[in-house]
Amino acid sequence: MQNPFTTTFSKNPETSYIYTEQTSEILENFSYDNPSESVYKVTGVRGSGKTVILAKIEEELRKEENTKKGWLVFDVNPARDILIQIASMLVKEGFGKKSTKSKSLNLSANFLGTGGGIGFSTENDNSFFDIGVEIEEMFSMVQKKQKKILIGIDEVSKTKEMVQFASEYGKWLRANFPVYLVCTGLYENIMEVSNVKNLTFFRRAVTVKTEPLNFVRMSEMYRRLLSIDLDTGREMAKITKGYAYAFQELGSLYFRKNEEQSLSDLIPELKSELFAYSYEKIWEELTAEDRFLVKLLTEKDEYKREEVLELMGPKSGNYSMYRDRLLKRGILESRQAYISFALPFFAEYLKEYC
Repeated sequence: MQNPFTTTFSKNPETSYIYTEQTSEILENFSYDNPSESVYKVTGVRGSGKTVILAKIEEELRKEENTKKGWLVFDVNPARDILIQIASMLVKEGFGKKSTKSKSLNLSANFLGTGGGIGFSTENDNSFFDIGVEIEEMFSMVQKKQKKILIGIDEVSKTKEMVQFASEYGKWLRANFPVYLVCTGLYENIMEVSNVKNLTFFRRAVTVKTEPLNFVRMSEMYRRLLSIDLDTGREMAKITKGYAYAFQELGSLYFRKNEEQSLSDLIPELKSELFAYSYEKIWEELTAEDRFLVKLLTEKDEYKREEVLELMGPKSGNYSMYRDRLLKRGILESRQAYISFALPFFAEYLKEYC
């Protein structure tokens, strides 16, 4: 039997996928004739399921019942010129000008300042025009044909390509074109793009933060896919703390274990995988201030505010700012006046390797 759990980052876990409320929220909005929200920013810590949320939204809107409602899905690569990709996809969907059918698309765009250009050439014509204007004309055709376009971008960051695209997208919103955007990214990367001048719409767009996977759904998934009793499934779900990568990794380890191994025997290997493939990168991306705070929280499961303030000493005045940033990043979680790590075994990683 094939291993039903997926441990590859950014891969959609088809068999072991657990539906989330964030996915439902976005799809419900898009189910209406005139969705109230046009842009969603999905943030969360590495391995928390951001890409899976985007993939499921795209998958649902590609289904026959949604394509009949006019949905087209454009999944673009943020590392390449986004506007050229969108223009190419629009042409492929039949929204190019009839007069340019015999022309070939020149994908080596020439940038002028913050704008961009794209060329079409024929034997008799070597004209050049602005890609933003061309896309707007094609979107007018999309609107007339009562189609809706979802643009999906995974792992955005503040690059020239993203800033250029976002600037154009703001114009499309003002023109009321039926073009919607769902993008994912780490909290700090999303904030960098949000703070770019003249991108007010992106700053104000709905931010959806990944949350821990549902305990009952994890337990049932383990029970069903691994043919184990519910108590063992619950114990496994508790170990993962709802962290999506840990859920997949522990399920994969249990599936591959031999008969002599117990659940406790798998924990050292689970820690090794989490530390090497997730936590090391998370640590590298933390600021000095974030590192200072998290290293104070390794001796107990959770801390009261007053305890942390005492540990911070002269830096206690910055507690709220540090805490809020780590909460938004998905590294900490709060319960009333207490804070604790949202990631399983993260305190052990800090003590052993940091």
